Amino acid sequence: MRTAKSAPEGPPAAPSGARAARKRQAILEAAHRVFLREGFGAGVDLLAAEAGVSKVTLYNHFGSKENLFKEVIGRTLDEALGASESLIIDRLAESDDVRADLLAACRSWVSGLATPEVLALRDVIAGERRRFPALGEIWQERGPVRQHAALARALGRLDERGLLRIPDMELAVLQLSGLVLSPHLVYGSYGADMSASLADRLVEGGVDMFLARYGTGAAVPGK
Repeated sequence: MRTAKSAPEGPPAAPSGARAARKRQAILEAAHRVFLREGFGAGVDLLAAEAGVSKVTLYNHFGSKENLFKEVIGRTLDEALGASESLIIDRLAESDDVRADLLAACRSWVSGLATPEVLALRDVIAGERRRFPALGEIWQERGPVRQHAALARALGRLDERGLLRIPDMELAVLQLSGLVLSPHLVYGSYGADMSASLADRLVEGGVDMFLARYGTGAAVPGK
């Protein structure tokens, strides 16, 4: 009696090596362009053609269109948040001038996320959230959840050092995000441009309002 072969435990490993890495990069760059232009409804044929690879190669690297889009989301947010995350982790927690370093971190945060490309990708994800909720989950995990956690750790350290007094960290992080970032998301969702001057005034005013609520006086040297 012949026994059925057991199914493999997981998908095969993606191709490796320098040539495979170049193809993977080409697919990701092409997918980013296509998804922004066509939305998640873009077909695999179009994605493969844009990248100059076969459908088989695309599937070998990513397994599915949904996995490819998840990779595009993660890669975009890694690039958008890398600089501000470094400022938060490396400078803000041990800052001797909280206002200056919080301003620098928030300016980097906003400049990374409030770009036409990132906002357009966010709109695509929002449009697909009912059919593919996993895309929204990836955006949350690789974007707001990650950034808010880094901020919470840095602000918590400043609280420990007596430079801030924050009784509810979750609330404080959301308030800071609402002050400096959320207006850009609202403007961007309607295709409106915000002037550089207004954008910077929002960050500066938002940080000052945040420190007026949570600062101890020692947060700004000379005060």
